[in-house]
Amino acid sequence: MSAELLVIRHSLLKDKVRHGFFTRLGGVSQGGYASLNCGIKTEDNSEYITENRHRVAQDMGVKDHYLWGGMQVHSTKVIHVTKDNCERCEVDGGVTDDPDVAVSVLTADCGPVLFSTFDGRIVGAAHAGWRGASGGILEETVTQMEALGAKTNEIIAVIGPCIDGSRYEVKEDMKHQVLEQDPHGGVFFKQLTDDQYLFDLGHYCVDRLRRRRVAIAALLGRDTLGDETHFFSHRRRTLAGGGPLGHQISAIACSKR
Repeated sequence: MSAELLVIRHSLLKDKVRHGFFTRLGGVSQGGYASLNCGIKTEDNSEYITENRHRVAQDMGVKDHYLWGGMQVHSTKVIHVTKDNCERCEVDGGVTDDPDVAVSVLTADCGPVLFSTFDGRIVGAAHAGWRGASGGILEETVTQMEALGAKTNEIIAVIGPCIDGSRYEVKEDMKHQVLEQDPHGGVFFKQLTDDQYLFDLGHYCVDRLRRRRVAIAALLGRDTLGDETHFFSHRRRTLAGGGPLGHQISAIACSKR
């Protein structure tokens, strides 16, 4: 068990808001879930998950109940989260202007995307796998922030640890589904064989955000598949033939007024 959380803070956000791209280190889970597994739907010990999430909430400066996260069904639905609706529901993103709430997403190769206005008063978090990204989850998060009063040209978005484009092998049918929704996405596929491609999810998310005209869209550039020490990875588990799969958490909260 690691005694201390290892959290990645991005320079674009660290002076504006409380946030963290949490690694798998610093929790109490054991075995294949070691150690900061925050995935509620996993088969990990529920007491371990509760303690892990408590440690994250403490780091974020919120009560445990106000560390919000959706059920994540690869949708494009985003909600406005307050202290009154912190229950989990089938959405893939949340925005808030309540400094007592932290919005979060769970990932294990998909892109965790954290958003903040320049003044840190409105924040958001989105779970961006290829389905969500091509469907518009990132744009919908921006739209929901605008509904709270944010200006698009004053929004910063950072894509956290995700599977690297040099490792993310996909099939023709997946490419077809992406391009059906977004014909501009073809440049992020590199052909390997007749039916096999590499897909650069991280830079695709950056491109979608820039097309939405946010002020800054940045990619952290940490590879979940290649870095087993720090990150859980669905693709790594698949390549290994199965086994436990934990999820790291990424969270953000407004600046204290």
